[in-house]
Amino acid sequence: MFLIQSAANYQPSDYLPILIQFGLALAFVAFAMIVSHLVGPKRTSKVKNEAFECGIESVGNARTPISVKYFLTAIVFVLFDVEVIFMYPWAVNFRALGNDGFIAMVLFMFFLLAGFLYIIKKGILRWNEA
Repeated sequence: MFLIQSAANYQPSDYLPILIQFGLALAFVAFAMIVSHLVGPKRTSKVKNEAFECGIESVGNARTPISVKYFLTAIVFVLFDVEVIFMYPWAVNFRALGNDGFIAMVLFMFFLLAGFLYIIKKGILRWNEA
């Protein structure tokens, strides 16, 4: 009962334990990085300095051009993924939102479908055509 305070009663000193914990966490990370750098071995070789990719030997230049369709597909995925995330709170509060919430979601789905049809029309999802 005594632990509950209103937001108006908080003092800057109330945040001191959080700041101390944050400072200790940063100090530990810095300490671990510095000690591992000082104590760790410093042997370098040609093989050790090469890029390692899941056990597959690197062939060619890493700066090879990548198709724009790859990036467009990634952006489309992120956009649709974020739009689906917006549907979860609506689904949880479906009854509380009433007709206004339903109309808002119908409009949202209409714009989502319009965007999807635009993407199909532009051919962003067609990978195997030249």
